[in-house]
Amino acid sequence: MQQRVMITAAGAGIGRAIARAFIQAGARVHVCDIDLGALEALARELPQLSYSLTDVGDEAQVEQFFRDGLEQLGGIDVLVNNAGIGGPAGRLETLDSDAWQQTIQLNLNSTFYCCKQALPLMRAQCSGAIINLSSTAGIMGYPLRTPYAAAKWAVTGLTKSLAIECGSDNIRVNAICPGPVSGVRMDRVIRNEASARGLSEEEVRRSYVSQCSLKTFIDPEDIAAMAVFLGSAVGSRISGQVISVDGDTHTLA
Repeated sequence: MQQRVMITAAGAGIGRAIARAFIQAGARVHVCDIDLGALEALARELPQLSYSLTDVGDEAQVEQFFRDGLEQLGGIDVLVNNAGIGGPAGRLETLDSDAWQQTIQLNLNSTFYCCKQALPLMRAQCSGAIINLSSTAGIMGYPLRTPYAAAKWAVTGLTKSLAIECGSDNIRVNAICPGPVSGVRMDRVIRNEASARGLSEEEVRRSYVSQCSLKTFIDPEDIAAMAVFLGSAVGSRISGQVISVDGDTHTLA
């Protein structure tokens, strides 16, 4: 039977690569994003998938996303919680409280909203896989990016705890921790950090590379390959794991 997969924030970057990889693996896929143009472009590239225009920071819209997904797919086998933002950069005492709240809302609460919808369906069928996107910032300190790190550490804790909670129902829960991933989003992060640290963007970019043993940025396709593996039968005994795909990033200082 074809896997039924739902993916958040799939209009670009990592989410788009994950959607493409699952379809290439033969899955049926329903995605969401806040950017209608990006969703329409994705549907032109991958006409097999269906989509919803959704702000996953809004619980009511998440509920509609799942109603749409169930109508299209008839059920759910894999949920990929990919949505998130980089958040503000700077010393904690200088940060805007609204920016802090938005970072927590989109990086953590959206994952809660989606898991809350998926779990009753997965429990009823006694199977399922949830894949949460955390970050290397969710397993180590990340100075000048405390809102992002706090949210991603929380996603790591959610993953670990939920795996224990759901194991008896044959539901697996894992997290992927990407290192610096090449693309438009990382360009924005570097621009914000350069401003906060008083450095050039090229200096910040070089610092990221120097913190990685393989001296490279990660491609979205690297993350997508891990997501497909964790959602597949080959990964059927893997749960509660926080798996880095980061070229061995050893510091974010």
